[in-house]
Order: sequence, then C-alpha cells, then structure tokens
Amino acid sequence: MSIEKLATGRYLARWREVDGKQRARRFERKVDAVQFLATVNHETARGTYISPNAGQETAGAYALRWAAGQPWRESSRDRMMHVITSQIAPRFGALKLRDVRLSAVQAWVGAMTTAGLAPSTVESYFRVLAAVMKAARRDKLIAESPCDGVRLPRAEGTTSALVPLTTTQVHALAEAVPDRYRALIVASAGLGLRQGEVCGLTVDRVDFLRRQVRIDRQLVSPNTGDVRFGPTKTASSNRVLTLAAVVGEALAEHLARFEAGEMGLIFTSATGAPLRRSTWQAAFGRAARDVGVEASTHDLRHYCASSLIAAGCSVTAVQHFLGHKNASETLDTYSHLWPDNEDKIRAAIDSALRANVHEMCTEQVLST
Repeated sequence: MSIEKLATGRYLARWREVDGKQRARRFERKVDAVQFLATVNHETARGTYISPNAGQETAGAYALRWAAGQPWRESSRDRMMHVITSQIAPRFGALKLRDVRLSAVQAWVGAMTTAGLAPSTVESYFRVLAAVMKAARRDKLIAESPCDGVRLPRAEGTTSALVPLTTTQVHALAEAVPDRYRALIVASAGLGLRQGEVCGLTVDRVDFLRRQVRIDRQLVSPNTGDVRFGPTKTASSNRVLTLAAVVGEALAEHLARFEAGEMGLIFTSATGAPLRRSTWQAAFGRAARDVGVEASTHDLRHYCASSLIAAGCSVTAVQHFLGHKNASETLDTYSHLWPDNEDKIRAAIDSALRANVHEMCTEQVLST
C-alpha cells in the first residue's frame, strides 16, 4: 500500500487485492486516503473486503452460473430454472449485482402478492433469489444481500385450510377420469404417492403375494427430452408400503385390461407411452371440473394421510407411509386433522378423581 501526491495536488492511494491485482483511487485530502487504505487493510484481514470493481456481472448471468454448479436432482433443477428464467430474470436479470436494492426486491414481493400469488408461492420464488444473492455475497461480489430484511406475506391459516377429499369425492373422480386412469386414482389415494412416484410405478415394484409396494424411484418428466427414472424426492422417500386389498385389486384389474408399458410401467398415456405429469394433471383437472371439486392430484395424497389419521395411526406411522423427511413435516401439514386431547384429559381426570370425591362425600354424610 502506498500514497502518492500528484501534480494536481490530489493523493493517489494504491493497494493490492487478494488476487494480486493492483488498484488505485484518488482523494482530495491525504487523510482520506490514509483512512481508506486503513479500512482496506482491516477488511482484508477480516476477510470482508469487497473490491470496488466487484458486482459488475448482471444478476441474470450470475444466477444462471450459480444454478449450473448446484448438485440438484433433475426435477429440482427444472423447477429452479423455471423460477430463475420466468420470475427472477425478467425483474433483475439486466441489473448488475451491485445495483440490486432491497427496495426493488421488496417491490417485487409486493407485486407478486398483489397479483394474487399465494404466500407460499411468493416465498418460494423469493428464496431462490435470496440463495443467489447469498452466494454472490460469499463470492465477495457484494457487501450484503439485498434480500436481507425483506418482508414476506404471511400465510393466514394455511394448515387449517387443508380440507381433505371425502371418499365419495375420490370415487366420483375415479369414475370421471378415462378408464385407464381409474386405478391411478385408487393407487394415489390408497398409497399416498407423489405424482412422480405413482407415474413411475412398475410391475416389478408391486408384490401382490406379500401385499407390498416398493418405492425407490420416480418418473422424471423434463421439459424437453424423454422421460426416465430418477431418485425419489429425498432419501426418506424410499420406502416399502403395505398394499391394501382394494388397491391391489384395482392394480390387478388395470393390468388385466391395459398391458404394462415400456420399462414395465403400470400407468401409461393413451398411446402407451410413459405418463408425463402434465398429461396426468390435465386428465385429473378435467375430471375435477366435471365432478365440481376444487382439487389437484396432490389432494389424493392428502386423502391418504387423512384416512390414516382417522384410523388412529400415529404421527410416525403416517410420516413413514408418506415418506416425509421427519415428523415435523407431517405435523406441519396435518396436525389439525389429529383429534385433540381435551376429551381424553377430561375422561382421565373424571376417572381418577370422581370415585375419590364420591367416597369423601359419602363418608361426610354418614358421619353426620
């Protein structure tokens, strides 16, 4: 580091950054140059130094470069890239990283909320941008993230708003979809499978003799290219499920009527090709409209969970059956479906205390 007085009377401060590049900056007063170099020295020692030339890359270019290095599964990559290209890039893509301001991010969140997006959707989009900016900060491209301090919309009563389908509605949906998808309704509702899991169910994963179904992969449907098998959502999603008789019968009848497709897939499209999620969602959506039910294919999974809870299954049992990562995930979604303990508490206290109170009252009467 050095300070040189120029012929103009100004002062030129020079220093070298971590990468060895020399930088320089002019100051009107020598004291300002001294203070600046002292700050650079201090921040370099602490590892918090940000080059004055950092953050010139656009947020859009950096987001794509960041995404390319993430070890995501393909289904997650498709979802994250969709958020980056359709939500983040149009709003911040042309801005330099250093020019993205908290106020702009807050305005973006507000605009999405005003447009009617659900709080959970707004938060999911925001979290992607926050991850990008956090990475930029760690790369010493920006001093702080413009996402820190942003207020997100509150989800009012999202858990209690989850109202499971009734059995009558499930039967109606099974009747409304094309014949080749009826068993798909039953399997989704009776096994609690995610879309990729049920679309990727193959004959060799169903053990009709032992009445078990093994889930250890799912069908991946990228936006382009052929569908193929991929890993399940999480490691805990790999599981062996009990095959209820009603589900086993539906699968057996389906296979007797519709041959298994390529790769041994049980459920296929009308042309016999692997069933893409978009095709299944479209067929289900039409059936839901015909029946007059507001539901998505994921509501069949919720129906399965509600059935297990109504039958008295424990939190752990429901967690393992659905393939949740932990019990907290199960409770966050379905806690309102479990009966509360108020009646049990009343009964326990009545049982323990009433007899003694009756005896005390009886003794008091006899003694008088």
